[in-house]
Amino acid sequence: MTTAAPTSSIATNDHAEALAFEAPYLVEKLLKDHVVSSSEEAEALFREVKRYLVLTASSPTIAWGMYSLRIDQIWHQFILFTRQYIEYCRANFGKYIQHAPSTAPAVDGLPKMAPSTLDMFAERYEELFGEPLPDLWYDEKNVTLDRRIVNSRSHAFHLQDDDDMVELLSNEGEAVFAVDQTARSALEFIAHNGSFFVRELPGEINDEQRIALVSTLIEYKLLNLAS
Repeated sequence: MTTAAPTSSIATNDHAEALAFEAPYLVEKLLKDHVVSSSEEAEALFREVKRYLVLTASSPTIAWGMYSLRIDQIWHQFILFTRQYIEYCRANFGKYIQHAPSTAPAVDGLPKMAPSTLDMFAERYEELFGEPLPDLWYDEKNVTLDRRIVNSRSHAFHLQDDDDMVELLSNEGEAVFAVDQTARSALEFIAHNGSFFVRELPGEINDEQRIALVSTLIEYKLLNLAS
């Protein structure tokens, strides 16, 4: 195992080795599987995985949510290296840290944990690491033309025209999003495709508008970033 220079922050007092840990085998796999486009991107995302684990270990009475699908994907990939992940957890936290959503049901016999919010997470993050929560944690800020997007609810929505606007309606008829008519064909494309690249959105909108549309839908939790 090799290590990098420790992060200068409160967290280094107890978790310097956890934060400095390097996993070149993970970076290699992420590149090979096209989960990331560069080793720099892989290292940046893995750094946030380590910081998330340190943060959760520092406040064990709170059920800290995982607020980035992208970072969560890297955490999952790390766990696939079972032996290395177990050794990392035991060496740095004294126990195996399970990959479980914050919405998982409580386990009988264990104390109930208080739920977290993104604001709580950001505040604790800055307290521990001495810097604001980076943009990597906001999936909607990481949309590019070449980013693949997943719509897990394709065909669960339909469109309704309303004068100069078009609304995205749920199957129950609830309006969940509205956009100018110039983006109608793009919104219709999104509603009927389970996976696509941002650059594929049709219609008379420019690339900046394509990115803005998808970013907003991700922020509304209607779409997700893909690996």
